[in-house]
Formats: sequence, C-alpha cells, structure tokens
Amino acid sequence: MESIDVAKIAIKMSLSTRSEETEFKKLYAKDNVKVAAVDFGGDFLNSIKKIIERTLVAAKREGVIEEETHVLEGAVVGATREALSQVMQKALGLNVGGKIGIARYGEHISVAMFFGVGFLNLNEVVIGVGHRSLPIIKN
Repeated sequence: MESIDVAKIAIKMSLSTRSEETEFKKLYAKDNVKVAAVDFGGDFLNSIKKIIERTLVAAKREGVIEEETHVLEGAVVGATREALSQVMQKALGLNVGGKIGIARYGEHISVAMFFGVGFLNLNEVVIGVGHRSLPIIKN
C-alpha cells in the first residue's frame, strides 16, 4: 500500500457518516490500516489549535499512533497543519463544520479534512489532505 492509498482512506473517513465510519474501521483493520475520524465545527481562525488537538486525541484514542511517542505525535500534527494550510484560504474568517479523517499504514500517515465553510446560508465546500512518512521501528 502506497501513500496515495492511505490518503484516499483518510479522505473516505472524512466523508463518512457515523455508521460508515464504524464499517470502515472494521474493513480497514483487515488490511492492517488504522483509522480514526472526528467531527469539528466553529470559527476557523480561532479554532486552529482545537482542530490540531482533536486530531491528535482521535489518533491516540483509536490506536492510530501510540500514546506517548513524540515522533508519531509530531507526524500527526505536521500532517494536520498541512491539511489546514490547504483549506485556510477559503475558511479564513468564516465558520467551518465537518469531519477530519486519519489513516495510517506502516510508514504512511494521512490527515484529511472535509469542511463546509460558510457565512449565514452561503456555503462552500473545501477539502485538505496532509501526509507524513514515519520511521518503521524493527525490534
């Protein structure tokens, strides 16, 4: 499985409903792909820190990364910041609502964000994807 495949899975997770999310977790677990997803909403600019925190917590909670491994935490934060940079132009100063999907297979980890961006009833859709490569530790 290559980085593009992991990114596709992260995007699918960010587009999934709650029931689809549960199905995807079981499906991808068969291929040793670890996945997580978390909903998000609020003012974009004031919420950047919260988006990063929620992504990191979801990755830890679902076992995508180990609890206290700073290299893995840094990879998740880096991929999240990359995805944020891709949605920033459309989202700056507006409210966002949507979902963040995370996928990991071996040395590849991807974070995808699918947000509705809007003001009142004027809405736009935006997606961003970030990827990082991780070291494989062999015992």
